[in-house]
Amino acid sequence: MSNAQVSTPAAPANPTRNDRFFTPAVVTLIMISFALGMSEFIIVGILPDIATGLNIPLTTAGGLVSLFAFVYAPATPIGAALASRFERFHVIAALMAVFLVGNILCAIAPNYAVLMVARVIIALISGTTVATSMTFVDDVASPQNRTKFVAWVFSGFSVAAVFGVPVGTAVANALGWRWAFYVIVAMTVVLIAAMFRVLPKNHYGPRSRFLAQFFIFTEPRIWAGIISVVCGAAATYVFYTYLSPILQDEIGMPASMVSIALSAYGLMCLASNLYSGKLGDRGRGTKPLIGVLPIYLVQAVLLALLPFAVMNPIAGCALLLVLGFFMYLQNTPSQVLYMDVAAETHPGSLNLASSFNSMAFNIGIAVGSAVGGLVTDTVGMHWLGPFGAIFALLAAGSVLWLKIDDRRRSGGR
Repeated sequence: MSNAQVSTPAAPANPTRNDRFFTPAVVTLIMISFALGMSEFIIVGILPDIATGLNIPLTTAGGLVSLFAFVYAPATPIGAALASRFERFHVIAALMAVFLVGNILCAIAPNYAVLMVARVIIALISGTTVATSMTFVDDVASPQNRTKFVAWVFSGFSVAAVFGVPVGTAVANALGWRWAFYVIVAMTVVLIAAMFRVLPKNHYGPRSRFLAQFFIFTEPRIWAGIISVVCGAAATYVFYTYLSPILQDEIGMPASMVSIALSAYGLMCLASNLYSGKLGDRGRGTKPLIGVLPIYLVQAVLLALLPFAVMNPIAGCALLLVLGFFMYLQNTPSQVLYMDVAAETHPGSLNLASSFNSMAFNIGIAVGSAVGGLVTDTVGMHWLGPFGAIFALLAAGSVLWLKIDDRRRSGGR
């Protein structure tokens, strides 16, 4: 399939695409992902401060994390389908304005109820904002940089986890947890100003009725991609949700070293996102995700070995770092599948298709975290790895079906 098939048919009034990758428009879209990621992940770093500041139990404050994922997953495809009916720049500008309001509410929330409403507001628009960012790809990046753009937009979340969240946590420790959100508010104001200056405007994608867009779910290849991402994310989040306790209780790492270990893990996640872009360059359509099949199998083996590796601190830390590198390898290949298959079969669903990776990954987060909690409560944290391996094998099975289907479509070649 050629790149022309995944391009939106209408040309922007002021295209900014050139052969240089890190143009102001591309950097702005990456930074939007960074701001979204910082707002999503910052809660984990400041949970104790929020609990103390609002005089609520820590477990109640922790509910903000799961609430965010549960709202994010269904809101993303619905929001993306609605957004496709309007001019793209106006959509992302409106979404960022709502994002700004949500973070202002977080900063000034007088009680837990208001903070919860603010987090729901941010979760409702975050996935749609990422999906809309993806639709700028053909206008801000050259054809050879197409998958690199997708990888870097996803990497904005990893960069937020590695650098943004520690900075926000440090600000919270020094000035109070509300100031972490004021930092995000200030960043958002700057980004909105940059958007008006550098992003293409007056662009409408393929028009389609709202409900008609959802006919893309009748395409089995889309479902194979979604299932693989859900299971791949769940495979990681079964243990990643409990990474800090694993480091301290299973490996025996001193508490003072955990933050350093988490930063090292975050760097591996960033490398995972960037290498995902290279995997996404290996063909069009289903080909890149089919290429991830052996990666899922190796991930399953490594997860199955985790209970034995943690018996040795060096081996345990090394294996966890390797698993961090596996965390996001599926991102760009799956995004290529969604966009290319949509362009081939349901062009009016391109905006909706661009939301599938964010949707599927957050479902995987919710499933993996829930299973991880159940495993920890019943058979113990020591068995998190093997249960994660089951999810990795399910992801591999989904991609194996995709490979068989692809061979059938090509006449057995």
